[in-house]
Amino acid sequence: MSSKVCVYVDHFQGRSSPASWEAIGVATKIGETLGGGVAAIVLGEKVEELAKHAIEHGADEVLLVDDASLKDYIPETHASVLSKLVTDAGAEVLLLPTTDRTRELAGMVAVDLETGVTPDVVDVEVKDGALIATRPIYAGKLMTKETCTTKPHVLTLRGRAFPKPEPETGRSGNVNKVDVKVEAVTTEVLGYGESEAGVTLSDAATIVSGGRGVSNNPKLEPPAEITVEQEQEIWRAQQGFELVRSLAGVLGAAVGASRAAVDAGYIPYINQVGQTGKVVSPDLYIACGISGAIQHLAGMRTSKNIVAINKDSEAPIFKLARFGVVGDLFDIVPPLTSALKERLGK
Repeated sequence: MSSKVCVYVDHFQGRSSPASWEAIGVATKIGETLGGGVAAIVLGEKVEELAKHAIEHGADEVLLVDDASLKDYIPETHASVLSKLVTDAGAEVLLLPTTDRTRELAGMVAVDLETGVTPDVVDVEVKDGALIATRPIYAGKLMTKETCTTKPHVLTLRGRAFPKPEPETGRSGNVNKVDVKVEAVTTEVLGYGESEAGVTLSDAATIVSGGRGVSNNPKLEPPAEITVEQEQEIWRAQQGFELVRSLAGVLGAAVGASRAAVDAGYIPYINQVGQTGKVVSPDLYIACGISGAIQHLAGMRTSKNIVAINKDSEAPIFKLARFGVVGDLFDIVPPLTSALKERLGK
C-alpha cells in the first residue's frame, strides 16, 4: 500500500496518548486529498494492542516494530527507527501528537530526513497539493499559516485541537511487523518514579490552575514553629493549592499552575502551564489567583472556556476570560467547590 501520510503513535509503556488518535483523524483527511493510505507507526515492546487500536481509529495499515530495545523511550533510538520507516514508506507527511517526547523526536527526525518541522499545529489544510499548517505565534496572539518546501513535512499537532475519531470495532487493516536493525542503545533507563497523581494536563478536558495568588490567604495562620518568612509563604500556598486540588477533584479535572507558583516552590514543574510548561486546550480552564502573564497565556489561550478568579480587576487574565470573578479565591473557591459537589451529587 502506498502511504503518503504516516502517523507516529506516542505511548508510555503501551498506554497511548489520546492525541495519537486525533492525529490519525487528521491524517485520514489529508490522505483523502493527497491520495494513498494512512500508515500508523508503532514502536515498542509487546505493543500489538496499540496496532489494533490504530486500525480501529482509521489507519489503513500499521508499521509495527516490536523490539526489546524499544521498550523504553530513548530519543536517539526511536528517532533512528522512525526516520527509516518514514523513508521506506515514501511518506510525504509525518504527523505526531505534541507531547514531551515527540517535541524532541520530531526535531531529530527532521534533521535525519533533512526536512522541516512545524510544531504545535492547530489546523491543517491541503491546497493545490501543498500542505498548509496553522499554528500560534507571539505567545498565541496571532496565527500563522506555514508550508514546507521539502518532504516529508513533519508536523506535531496540539492535543485536543482536533476531533478524535470514534473507534470502529472490527475494522480491518494490515499490521506489518517490520524488522529494523536497532543500533546499540547507549542509554539505560533505570526506572520511573510516580509523579503527583491526577488527570494528565495534556489530555484533560477540564483544568483548574493556581498562581502566586494562592499564597495570599490572610485567614490562615501558620503553625508557631514555622518562623521563616519563605516557609510561611510556602505553607500558605500549599493550603491554597489544596483548595485548587479539591475543586479539580470535584470536576474530575487536572491541576495546573503558573510559572510563578512553580518557581516559588508551591507545586512541581510537571503541573506548569505556559510557554515553558505544558500547552493545553481544555474545554474548561479555571484560573485561580493567576494574573495572566504573557508566558502563561501562551500555554492556555486556546482553551474553549476560561474562568478567571482574581482579586485584581485589572489583571490581564480577565481580557481573555469568558467569565471573570473579582474577589479573593479563598472566599470564592470553597463555596464554589461545595456547590458543584452538591450539584454533581458527589
